[in-house]
Amino acid sequence: MKVLAKTHIGLVRSENQDSYMTGSFEDGTVWCVVCDGMGGAAAGDVASKVATELISKRIEGCYNSKMKPSSVGNLLESAINFANIEIYDMSRENPQYQGMGTTVVAVIANDQTVYISHAGDSRAYMKSGEEFKQLTVDHSIVQEMVNRGEISEEEAEHHPIKNYITRALGVDNSISVDFSYFDFNKDDIILVCTDGLTNMVESEKIKEILGKKNSSEKLVDMAIKNGGSDNITAVVIENN
Repeated sequence: MKVLAKTHIGLVRSENQDSYMTGSFEDGTVWCVVCDGMGGAAAGDVASKVATELISKRIEGCYNSKMKPSSVGNLLESAINFANIEIYDMSRENPQYQGMGTTVVAVIANDQTVYISHAGDSRAYMKSGEEFKQLTVDHSIVQEMVNRGEISEEEAEHHPIKNYITRALGVDNSISVDFSYFDFNKDDIILVCTDGLTNMVESEKIKEILGKKNSSEKLVDMAIKNGGSDNITAVVIENN
């Protein structure tokens, strides 16, 4: 198992409010947490870092290879909820942090299965052979419009309110977390990223780059080349 990761401030923002951490266990299982903060001043940066650190610590301290999928789901959900409460309390106690929040995608992957929990519009994808698919569903107003049949997925990709999310850590004292798991076979690749990548690089180009040497760096470089209008983070997990 190989993990590649890269984050960049982009060309427009004054600070990088994305945050990520990765790690591994003795049995070869790997994990990552990717967050995209929101909020004025340094608030988004604080929210994403706090979430990343707290969730990562829970994964490192509580995961074991004998866990059933339901137990992994409970672990990820409890870790995200714990981080949510911490960020929510910080935003209420400190005026400078008022309104801060963050998206999250938390992933645990072994050589057979990938487990994913998320909230917000940061995403996880899988490349398996010639198939490339999004594993997460955005928690956003535009995605709800797609679900209702009001607009197509193609229209959603360029919708003017695409960045209006409906779930984020720290906004309320509780949060609904999605959990799913998928077969993860040899030579499959997982991409976990913020919308600074997916808003700048088309899916076909992402698919083309995944699997190449230093793919995380190449993806971030492509987003910058295409305008870099937001912070960009890409974590790639290769089952090789």
